[in-house]
Amino acid sequence: MPRGDKSKYTDKQKRQAEHIEEGYEDRGTPKTEAKRRAWATVNKSSGGGKKSGSGVGKKTNNAPAKKGGKLGGKAAAARPASARSASAKKAARTRARKASK
Repeated sequence: MPRGDKSKYTDKQKRQAEHIEEGYEDRGTPKTEAKRRAWATVNKSSGGGKKSGSGVGKKTNNAPAKKGGKLGGKAAAARPASARSASAKKAARTRARKASK
């Protein structure tokens, strides 16, 4: 079986990879990179192809699919409360000023 052959993957895994790939492309990732990342995510979660003789029965790990959303907010959480508060007040003043124009 040549490298990159997807014959051992189920239809569900192929659909998952396609859906993940579309998501990456919507965010501006180049097509080849989006495809590579999509299959890496499917492999990470399912452990590779699930058709006969290729690890059928392994549990699915959904952590890679949920990883992206957890990354945001770490920088803000690390800042002191006073800095976050000052930033929020400044943003509120800016929104009020722009709304009045």
